[in-house]
Amino acid sequence: MSDVVPGDSTTSAWCGAARVMGACFVHNTILRRGLLGAVLVAACAGAWNAIPDPVNPDPKTPRPIDAWDSVFIEELTWMEIRDAQAAGKTTVIVSTGGVEQNGPYLATGKHNYILRGTTEALARKLGNALVAPIVAFVPEGDIEPASLHMKYPGSISLREETYRALVTDICRSFRAGGFKNIVLIGDSGGNQDGLKAVAEGLTKAWGAKGPKIVYIPEYYDYAGLEKWLASQGIEQTPEGIHDDFAITAQMLAVDPQTVRAAERQKAGKFRINGVDLAPASKTAEWGRRIFEHRATLTAEAIRKALAN
Repeated sequence: MSDVVPGDSTTSAWCGAARVMGACFVHNTILRRGLLGAVLVAACAGAWNAIPDPVNPDPKTPRPIDAWDSVFIEELTWMEIRDAQAAGKTTVIVSTGGVEQNGPYLATGKHNYILRGTTEALARKLGNALVAPIVAFVPEGDIEPASLHMKYPGSISLREETYRALVTDICRSFRAGGFKNIVLIGDSGGNQDGLKAVAEGLTKAWGAKGPKIVYIPEYYDYAGLEKWLASQGIEQTPEGIHDDFAITAQMLAVDPQTVRAAERQKAGKFRINGVDLAPASKTAEWGRRIFEHRATLTAEAIRKALAN
């Protein structure tokens, strides 16, 4: 091959050809890479579109595993709730408890612990109901200046209008969630007027469109419960503290620590209103009997209210 001499015409032609060939190579490489990139982008886009939106999943997505056997909404997945509704569980129980002073032995969440037992028994007795998360905060007295339970540390109170607004929004949420019946019950005396007012207000607002909402005063009948216990041989002599046998037995059935069972036995104070609480297993069994008794009476009242 002859030497390439700079500036020679042959040399110039050769270099021009080389430049053209190089440009074509570069162009083809870019084109191929561009097509490959487009394919990758398209593939990624397709894969991205196939991934469900975690915030807005398809409401018809099949449940991939067996359902958990619970009546408590907060323990269930949304798919389990949806499928329970489809199977006929279209009633929701909205219950209110409280956080207040309850004497020297009982936890401040007394009513909330009790509702854990009574609402489960009630839902299973009805057979077509689920239980909303227990509303733990209710009117317990004026906050400033403090009155009633609010004079004691640990108590939490809501203004009556706040309480009613809270219960109202909970009920509206369950309406949006497709429940056909909403049942309101309260385990404390200060809860009752607000529940009745909410039920009446929403009944008027929703009209025939529903869902049907009912307040069940029969649930809160501790006077009747005391008479029933007396008929069963449990006679009490009040000791002047915010506690009694029915309350302690129900709490003990849910969690013995909430009534300080071990500590009271150690101190020789495992009794209430003249009734010996030992053995704890026997009192806990009384608690379960009370759950069943209250569930039976309340379920009957609910069926009657919903039938009207």
